[in-house]
Amino acid sequence: MADTDQVTNPGQGADEARAGSGSSLSPMDKLNSGLSGDEEGADEFGGSESLLSQDEIDSLLGFGRTGDNENTLAGIQAIVNSALVSYERLPMLEVICDRLVRMLSTSLRNFTSDSVEVTLDSISATRFGDYLNSIPLPAMLGVFKAEEWDNYGLLTVDSSLVYSVVDVLLGGRRGAAAMRVEGRPYTTIERGLLERMIKIVLEDLSAAFDPLSPVTFSFDRLETNPRFAMIARQANAAVLISFRIDMDDHGGRLELVIPYATLEPVRDLLIQMFMGEKFGRDSIWQTRLASELWLTDVYIQAVLDEVVLKLSDVINWKVGTQILLNAEPNAPVELRCGEVSMFHGIVGRKRDSIAVKVQERLFQEGI
Repeated sequence: MADTDQVTNPGQGADEARAGSGSSLSPMDKLNSGLSGDEEGADEFGGSESLLSQDEIDSLLGFGRTGDNENTLAGIQAIVNSALVSYERLPMLEVICDRLVRMLSTSLRNFTSDSVEVTLDSISATRFGDYLNSIPLPAMLGVFKAEEWDNYGLLTVDSSLVYSVVDVLLGGRRGAAAMRVEGRPYTTIERGLLERMIKIVLEDLSAAFDPLSPVTFSFDRLETNPRFAMIARQANAAVLISFRIDMDDHGGRLELVIPYATLEPVRDLLIQMFMGEKFGRDSIWQTRLASELWLTDVYIQAVLDEVVLKLSDVINWKVGTQILLNAEPNAPVELRCGEVSMFHGIVGRKRDSIAVKVQERLFQEGI
């Protein structure tokens, strides 16, 4: 009877064998075993020993980090984010950041009455949602608005810089590390002092943009929860500018996040590779070009009249064919330069040449 059951149900024993051997495998191992072919092929190459380990799978999918830098991505995530890293280079933004560093060094020294050193760490591209998820809490997030560009940006101050500024402004001891009190929200005094510092940073940022394009960055609100600082979609690309602020033995990081949509009105100015006297404008060449344009020869056409004819009639034209125009003997003639109508005039004669006397200007000044 047992033999009959084995004959009538040939797959039962195989199913039980697979269930028994697969019970100790993880779901990812099962997937790899299914993709590797039949069981005989797996046994030939060593069975489960040929499968990827969990660390290798994490590295392949990009969940792990490679190298000493925590911001280095690996695997599929590196491929997905590679297009974002090279989204668009803005050379003039680096010049603006250098100006901002010099201005901030002076402004923060006057604000804190202490020795302050500001350094530019990096300028990179990131997704706005990824940046919000990577902010170490607690932190202060200042939302500001670019008035002329009608869009928003984000200024993040980490907790180390918050407590350092409060300690310096309220008379903390020199040389002592700033005290950090975890597990409580920021007080009204701390928020007030940080709001003053953020306004100073925004004033210097506006001044740094002035040679390129005048813009006013106005403080909008102060948030401590990243969910309430959503100024753009999570998938939108943004420019991340990181600064390091050191005050004696303590300090912290200040990060400026500007979505690419905010910079769109001045994109053509930011992508300039070189800066002339006025950010790419050379007054000497402008003067030279303008003087040469006045000496340029242009062709002026005197159009008496225009008629619309069939193509078949034009093909049948012969020498001596007459074309009837609707113009009268004293009808005005239109003077054109290319496709632009310039003047109206009357046909006449001057000595042995046919001339046109200009009577009306058709184009506007400045065109």
